[in-house]
Amino acid sequence: MSFPTGRTNWTLRRFLDAESSGGILLMLTSLLAILVANSGLASSYFSSLQSYIGPLSVQHWVNDVLMALFFLMVGLEIKREVLDGQLSSWARRTLPGFAALGGMLVPALIFISFNYSDPQAVHGWAIPSATDIAFALGVLSLLGPRVPTSLKIFLAALAIIDDLGAVVIIALFYSGGISWLDLAGAALVFAVLIGLNRRNVGSLLPYLLLGAVLWLFVYRSGVHATIAGVLLALTIPLKRTPAKPEASPDVSPLHRLELGLHKPVAFFIVPLFGFANAGVSFAGITPAVLVEPLTLGVAAGLFFGKMIGVFGSVWLLVKTGFAELPAAASWSQVFGVSLLCGIGFTMSLFIGLLAFDDPGLQDRVKFGILAGSLVAGLCGYAVLRFSDRRKIAT
Repeated sequence: MSFPTGRTNWTLRRFLDAESSGGILLMLTSLLAILVANSGLASSYFSSLQSYIGPLSVQHWVNDVLMALFFLMVGLEIKREVLDGQLSSWARRTLPGFAALGGMLVPALIFISFNYSDPQAVHGWAIPSATDIAFALGVLSLLGPRVPTSLKIFLAALAIIDDLGAVVIIALFYSGGISWLDLAGAALVFAVLIGLNRRNVGSLLPYLLLGAVLWLFVYRSGVHATIAGVLLALTIPLKRTPAKPEASPDVSPLHRLELGLHKPVAFFIVPLFGFANAGVSFAGITPAVLVEPLTLGVAAGLFFGKMIGVFGSVWLLVKTGFAELPAAASWSQVFGVSLLCGIGFTMSLFIGLLAFDDPGLQDRVKFGILAGSLVAGLCGYAVLRFSDRRKIAT
């Protein structure tokens, strides 16, 4: 499996650095949320999330508005990698693509096997299917040079494809009743954005202004509002503008917007999302909750499902000759990364909130996510910490 060099490699290094540092900050804010939710500040914490600022509650501002910017960045990363990066050819997409597919299907099947008899609970089948790239890369960053760069890039590519799958799942399965009039309005705005792209408009301002209108229509349509971020990302030009033919590719509208979003998303939006949604009170919780089908389905899906789905897909492709292991990576290291894919935190929490309105069910989902992600992260770190490193001939 070959990896891009030069400018693309520089972009990937910036991406990996931002995601790794952001992942560590996300860990800290999520832990803080749990501590606050189980302290004397708990009532203030929960009531402040439900207080309103204008037309939306604080939690909806975070989950519907700010997370649209997170999805915008996800969409930009997907587009850049598909057109000009690690996923720009089918050969490069094969290994992370099939690993991501296996890592989505097997966790869903495991979750369903625990909850098939409960029609309400089974609606959360997609919760353990997502990998949290920030958390996973944050753990990898703690290992330093013990993990080859090729494996970090493989994980990033896998998680980006995984994010694309999560976006499709949210759009198809976790949207409300559809308002066709608003959906038509969103389609019209999207068409205008495509027109701007076709005319190679290089200024970001018209895209962002129309993107806000697109968000409003999507929000009113019943499709989850964050999908507007992905749709907007697809229309941002990757090519240089004709007005500056001497400029480097790094100043394309897409690169400018992506680089502008990385730090706010990694160091503010995602940690804020973690703080607003990870807080779960343990008051009145008994050990029996941890073995309920919903909790177990989420935890087992993340830990066992991701491990089996990702590692099994890589093993199958490599053994059949359709792909090669990432350069300098050993099988034990691939297994460790497969375990890290079980850290589903941000996207899993997001899907869990969409799947269930009942706070009791949401708490059980959070317990499952915390348990599965914690065990997957610790085991993945331990495997990678003590793994043999593969040496390649020079």
